[in-house]
Amino acid sequence: MTTIQPVKRKRKWLSFSIVFLIPALILYTVFVMVPTASSIYLSFTSWDGVSSDIRFIGFDNFVEMWHSERVHNALKNTLILSVVLVVLENILALLLAMLVDQVRWFRNMFRSIFYFPTLLSGIVMGFVWTIIMNYNFGVLSQLFDNMNLPFLKIDWLGNPDYALMAIILTTVWKGAGYYMIIYLAGLQGVPPELTEAASIDGANRWQQFRHITFPLLAGAFTVCMMLSMIASLKIFDQIAVMTDGGPGFATETLTYIIYKVGFGELRQGFGTALSLVLFTLILIVSLIQIKLLRSREVQL
Repeated sequence: MTTIQPVKRKRKWLSFSIVFLIPALILYTVFVMVPTASSIYLSFTSWDGVSSDIRFIGFDNFVEMWHSERVHNALKNTLILSVVLVVLENILALLLAMLVDQVRWFRNMFRSIFYFPTLLSGIVMGFVWTIIMNYNFGVLSQLFDNMNLPFLKIDWLGNPDYALMAIILTTVWKGAGYYMIIYLAGLQGVPPELTEAASIDGANRWQQFRHITFPLLAGAFTVCMMLSMIASLKIFDQIAVMTDGGPGFATETLTYIIYKVGFGELRQGFGTALSLVLFTLILIVSLIQIKLLRSREVQL
C-alpha cells in the first residue's frame, strides 16, 4: 500500500506536467516547426510568393545558387563583414570596458554615453550616418569644405571601394557599447587582490592584463564573440537604409539578397533556399566557435 501511493502521486504530477506543456508545445509547433518544414519544402519550388501555383523543381534553386556570381559576392561580403566586425567590435568593446572600469568619477555617465548607440534601432542609426556620410551635403563633406580640405572628402556610400567600410564603421559604432557592458561585468568580477599582488611582484599593466585579466574574461569573451558573430551574419538594417546593397552589389550580403530576391524579384522559392543556406552557415560557424572558445576556456 505504501509503495502504490507514491507511484500514483508521480503519475498525477506527470499528467499535470503534460497539461502545462501542451500550450507551449502547440505554440512551438505552430510558430517554429510548421514554418521550418514549410521553408524546407518551398526551397525546392519555384513559388513566387503570391500565386497559388507552387511547382516542385527539386535542387534547381541550389544549383543556380552554386553557379550565381551574385550569391558568391554576397557570401564574400557576409564573411568579410563577419570577420572584421567580430574583431573590431570586441577590441573596441574591451578597450571601452577597461577605460570605464578605471574611471573613478562619473563612471555611470561614461557607461551611458558609450552604451547609448546600442539603444538606437538599425534603421535610425542608418539614417543618421547616411546624413553624416553623404558626399554632397553630409556633415563630413561640409566640415572638410569649411576647413578648405576638399581632397579629404570621400564618397563613402557611392564608391564601391568604401561602401562596405562605411557599413563596418557604423555597425562597430552601434554595437561596441553592448559588448562593453558584458566585458565590464567580467572586469568587475576580477579580484583586485590578484592584480595588486602581480603589481607588487613587478608585473606591468600589459603583463597583468595578459596573465590575469584576460584569462578571467574567458567567459565574457566567449559570449561576446558568439553574439557578435551571429549578429554580423544577419546584418540587414544598416545596408537597407544606407546603401540598398549598392553601389551595384558592393554591399549585398546573404540576408539582404534573401530580401531582394524573395520580395523584390518575387522569387520566394529561391529566397527560401538562400535562407536555408544562411541558417546552415550560422549553425556551422556557431558550433565551430563554441568548440574553439570552450576549449580555450578549459585551457585557461
